[in-house]
Amino acid sequence: MGVQTSPLEQLDLLIRARTPIIWVPTQEEERLETLVRAAARRLQDRLVMRWDFMGGLDAPSDRVGTADRNPLAALDGLSTMAAGRGAILLLLDFHRFLEDAAVNRRLRNLARELRRHSHTVIISAPHLSLPPELETAVSVLELPLPSGDEIRALLEGIANAAGQPLPFEVSDALSRCCTGLPEERVRQVAARALAQRGALGLADQVDILEEKRQAVGRTALLEYCSTSASTTDIGGHDKLKHWLEQRRLAFSPAAQAYGLPHPKGVLLLGPQGTGKSLTARAVAHSWGMPLLRLDVGRLFAGLVGASEARTREMIRTTEAMAPCVLWIDEIDKGFGSDSRSDGGASQRVLATMLTWMAEK
Repeated sequence: MGVQTSPLEQLDLLIRARTPIIWVPTQEEERLETLVRAAARRLQDRLVMRWDFMGGLDAPSDRVGTADRNPLAALDGLSTMAAGRGAILLLLDFHRFLEDAAVNRRLRNLARELRRHSHTVIISAPHLSLPPELETAVSVLELPLPSGDEIRALLEGIANAAGQPLPFEVSDALSRCCTGLPEERVRQVAARALAQRGALGLADQVDILEEKRQAVGRTALLEYCSTSASTTDIGGHDKLKHWLEQRRLAFSPAAQAYGLPHPKGVLLLGPQGTGKSLTARAVAHSWGMPLLRLDVGRLFAGLVGASEARTREMIRTTEAMAPCVLWIDEIDKGFGSDSRSDGGASQRVLATMLTWMAEK
């Protein structure tokens, strides 16, 4: 593909292309709604309607009537609107209702109608759990976690609002430290710092790292490991130590400016007690990076497609924490079994991980 585009540009393109249904797997509902309204302003100020089960349909009463908690009523309201300038219907947690045959069928019928008009349905859900019946009608838009520039702008805005402008070196260090956190978590960390010390500063990096440790722990897939082990604690393995010391320089600003590629990884093979786990911890400590431990067994689940979904979630979390060291523990235990016993899930998970590692 060509140059990467921002989520706003991708959403703008999908709406202009009259994509009937857009699925956004994210838990950042407030950020998504802000993104949708920004796209609507770019598209001749289209009408944005928001629906959730508790609040019903939030829209001007002269356009679609009063709020309604019935999911079918929300879809019918969009269907009865004239083409006009177009409207965007944002459905929050709507995936819960797609198991209902009537809702599923109504959404499929609506997809055909929307192609003839300028209306768009956007479904927000924590995960990508797309029903097979809707696969051809739905386009998926990935909403990545905030970039470093977005986090820097957010922190500077919060600091300016508090009357405590941030020097560039402080905002740059904090934004890099916050990489991997959702926007709401960044706001919470900044709010705690302002409440505790009255200003943001480099001392807040400790709190940010603790927040990231908790965020990783909440995924139940990865473990954030703190370690003080160094390469001097490893007996022998002189060639490996030399390689690690050389590759550590590949992460420096000068190496990045030169275009030097980052090291992809190391396979540590051997019986128990030969220092494999200690080496993984030492790599993270010597390179000054967070260490994420993956127990491959946590990726697998009983439902069809759940293992692949967990793998994508693990990859997304790892990429958000980058640069980091991913320690895949006992990889042979997870992928060494007969794939026929699990419906081929282990082979699909392995293929996903190998493709991801090859592209990095």
